[in-house]
This record gives sequence, C-alpha cells and structure tokens, in this order.
Amino acid sequence: MLYEINEKALKLESEGKKIIRLNIGDPDLATPNEIIEAAYAAMKKGKTKYSSSYGELSLREKLAEIHGVSADNVVITAGSKWGIFATMYLMLRNGGNVIIPTPYWTAYELTAKTLGAQTKLLRTELDDKWRIDLDKLENLIDKETRMIILNNPNNPTSKVMDPDVLDGIVGIANRKGVTILSDEVYGTIAFVKTKSILEYGDNHILSNGFSKTFTMTGWRIGYIIANKEFVDQLTRLNQITINNVPVFTQEAALKALELQGQLSNAIKEEYQKRAKMASEILKTVLEFTEPEAPFYVFPRKRGLDSERFTLDLLDKGVAVAPGTAFGDYREHFRISLTAPRAEIEAGLDKICEALE
Repeated sequence: MLYEINEKALKLESEGKKIIRLNIGDPDLATPNEIIEAAYAAMKKGKTKYSSSYGELSLREKLAEIHGVSADNVVITAGSKWGIFATMYLMLRNGGNVIIPTPYWTAYELTAKTLGAQTKLLRTELDDKWRIDLDKLENLIDKETRMIILNNPNNPTSKVMDPDVLDGIVGIANRKGVTILSDEVYGTIAFVKTKSILEYGDNHILSNGFSKTFTMTGWRIGYIIANKEFVDQLTRLNQITINNVPVFTQEAALKALELQGQLSNAIKEEYQKRAKMASEILKTVLEFTEPEAPFYVFPRKRGLDSERFTLDLLDKGVAVAPGTAFGDYREHFRISLTAPRAEIEAGLDKICEALE
C-alpha cells in the first residue's frame, strides 16, 4: 500500500495535479553545498577509480573516532539499506528467525522474507508510548532466533527508546546469545539524547548512514560498525557485489563529518521546528507521541481505516502513508515532514479538515 500510494501520487502529478508529498522520508532540504563541492573536487582529482571494499581509511578512521571504536570495526556500505540487507543476508541466509518490534520500517520484514527467514513481530502500542515489553520479547526468542532488529529512533513513530528498555533488551540478547542489529540512522539528529548500541560493547551491530543527517539520500552511502570478524565478512560480500562506494562520495561524506556540528545542527533545528508546528496543529484532532527525532508523526484516529483515508486524502491533494504499511496499525497513518514548512502546514490543515 505504501508503494501504491506513491505511484498514484506520481500519476496524479503527471496529470498536472498539485500533490503535497508527506508520504515518503526523502528530505526536501538540499545537500549542503560544502558536501557537493567536496565530491566535485575529488572527481577533478581523479578519485573515480576502484577502491577498497572496506571503504576509504580516512573515512573509516573519522567514523571510528566519532563512535569510539577502531577503524577495523567500520565498513562503508552503499547506503544504510544495503548495510542492513547485507547484515541480514550474512546472518539469516541459512535459516533461523528474526524478531522485529512493530511499527517498523517495511524493508526489515521484506528482506527477511526474501532470504527465507521467519519473522516474529513484537507489537508495541501508542497507549504504552511504544515501549517494548521485555517479557514478550524474551518469550519470542527460541533456539532458531538469530537476530533482533531495533530502529532507534523509530520510523514511523519518531520515538527514541527509553534507556532502561534498551538495557533490558541487550541483557536478554546477551543471555540468549542473540545479535542485535540497531538501525540508528536518525540518531545523530534526534531531538533528545539517544543511547547507542555501541555503548554495550562489540557483541552487536550498528547500522547508520548519511542520508538523514546530511540530507544525502541519493548519494547512497552508509556504514556498519561491528566486530572485526563480521566487518571482514561484509567486506567480502562488498567485493562480489558493489565492490566499493565511489571514492568521491566517500570524500563528500568525510567533509560532512568534518563539518557535522555546523551542518547537522542546522538541519536538526529545521526539523525540530517542523515537528513542533505539526504537533500544535494535529493535537486537537489526533492521538500521537510527539516526535523525538526527525521527521515523522504516526497519529491515530479511533475507528479510522487508514488505507481508505489515505486514498481519499490523495484525491484532496495530500499524500501520506497508511499505518498498515508499518504493521497492523489500521487506525494510524504516517506523516513525513519532508516538504517546505508552508506546504506541510497546508497539508496538515487538509488532513484535519478530512478528519472532521
């Protein structure tokens, strides 16, 4: 349904209809010029050849410095999505099952199914502020469980996981011998402090990227941090698939990290303003947890059929994503605050009108 909405929005736009696009997490903000110039300079210097499948050492060392690990623990991937796919492939290709809390980013389950792995979905609820029930988690783990996937902060709820809950999850995973894959792609620009899986040592795996932090979605560069043995395995997979992320893209990512305080803070500030505006407009008609990170709101309206609602809303010129795209959440829908503020405000007003 997520992709059906997107295709229909594109079709309507091709027919000349104005659509306010609040359905996908592709930021409207431009990639900062300093990053673009760094890529251009690298290309002009001839950095357009094959390179290490681990990634450029300078970039890995910078990431290692930021995250408090060794460069040997870092491998550069073609976007965080490839890093997640590659990690799941290496851990689930021979069977087993994976536990995924919901609501979730759809790609986790689709990847598991593609690999022939069983998925066990652990439902969380708005009424509990999306808190994972540790007893339910432990009861889902069996001898075939290979992985728990966490998305912190979460897409679609924009909720940051409570540190005590994360402590509990790691404790269970360690006792049961299960690896956690923690997707923290929104963590750097979260509005509140986000505890990283790296704070628990190197038993688990971090996935991250540059798309959200630096509005570099089309650049396709991310990274995995894990123990050296796993990094070597993933690098071998890189060697027979993507080979390497373009060096000029890695040079751009390195420049982004060097200017992170300047660039990502401005980006985070803009998203925080959007989140505050959205919360003010929506709180009188919908239930939701206020965003703690960019750039989603996942509201609920009792009795709503979100699939029908999103299709009807699209005819009114606003695209959002139905809650069923993220699990069994028919009364919810996801709003992406990834358009200019004036468009977001107009879209939110139309949403409120449609719900009256």
